[in-house]
Amino acid sequence: MDVNTYEPRSELSTLHQSVEAIRAEIGKVIAGQHQMIDLLITGLLTQGHVLIEGVPGVAKTLTAKLLARCVDADFSRIQFTPDIMPADVLGTAVFNPQSREFEYKRGPVFSNLVLIDEINRAPAKTQAALFEVMEERQVTNDGATHALPLPFMVIATQNPIEQEGTYRLPEAQLDRFLFKIEVQYPAIAEEVAMLQAMHQHNSIPDITQLVNRVVTATQVLEFQALVRKVHIEEKLLHYIAALVQETRVNPSLYLGGSPRASLAVMNCAKAVAAMRNRDFVTPDDIVEMLPHVLRHRIMLTPEREMEGIAADEVIAQIVKAVEVPR
Repeated sequence: MDVNTYEPRSELSTLHQSVEAIRAEIGKVIAGQHQMIDLLITGLLTQGHVLIEGVPGVAKTLTAKLLARCVDADFSRIQFTPDIMPADVLGTAVFNPQSREFEYKRGPVFSNLVLIDEINRAPAKTQAALFEVMEERQVTNDGATHALPLPFMVIATQNPIEQEGTYRLPEAQLDRFLFKIEVQYPAIAEEVAMLQAMHQHNSIPDITQLVNRVVTATQVLEFQALVRKVHIEEKLLHYIAALVQETRVNPSLYLGGSPRASLAVMNCAKAVAAMRNRDFVTPDDIVEMLPHVLRHRIMLTPEREMEGIAADEVIAQIVKAVEVPR
C-alpha cells in the first residue's frame, strides 16, 4: 500500500482537522512544547490518563488547563496537599435533615477533565483513592457505585526536584497512567516567542480566555470510537508484544512492562495514526510512542541507576534489538 496515495476516511479527516484546531488554539498561549501538547491530545483520544513531570514554570498546569478549555466539557482542578483526604476528592455522604437520610455529595473528581496539581504531595491514602477512579471510571461509596461522566481523563502534574513534603507514587498507580511526559526547558527561540506573546496580551487578566472551544464532549467520544477502529496488522501486534516482552528479560531492568503497557502502546499508535489522517498503524507509530508509555512503568536495576543510565536509553536499546516487521 502506498502511504502517499492513500485516501483517508472522511471521519478521520474531521478528527485530524479538530486536532489541528486544538494545536492552533493552545499555540496562541504556549510557544513550543509541541510534544507535550500532542501527547495530551493522544491521551484524550485513547481514554488515557497523563502524568506530566517537570520543574516549576514550564507550563505544565497551564497547558492542561488550555486543553480542557478547548473541549466543551466539565473541568475541575484539584490541588493536592499533604493534608488532603479521599473525601475531598471523591465526595462523601452528607446527612440531609429534611429527608433524614444520608445523601452522597459528589467530589471534584466528577468532571470530564480533572487536573490534579502536584499529585505527589498527597499521602498514600488519597493516592490509593484514585485507583478505582482511573481504572474503572467509577467511585464506590458506602456500598453504592457512582459512574464518572464520559469522556473522563485525569491530567496530573508533579515536580521531580522537590522532595520535602512529597510522597512517591506507587507502581500500581504509575501503571494506570498512559503516559509520563517529561517536560524540558524551552529553546531560546520558543522562550522569546513566549515573552512576546505574554507582552502582547498583558492586558488580559486570564490568558486562558484567548483559547476557544473546539470540540464537544460528544465529539470526543466519537473520535475515541474512531481511534479504536484504526487498523493494525497482526505482525505489528507481535512487534508490540516482543518489545514489551524484552523489557521483562532485559538485564538492565528490575521491573518490565505489564500487559497494560502493551495495550497502551497499541492504543496510542492507533491514535497517532488517526491524528495523522491514517486509518492504519505503522511501525514508526509504535516506536514513537514506546518511550512515553514505558518510561514510568519500568525500573532500572540498582547497578544501572548508579551508573546514571536513563530509562529512555534502555528503551532505545530494546528498539534496536527487536526486529521491525516487514
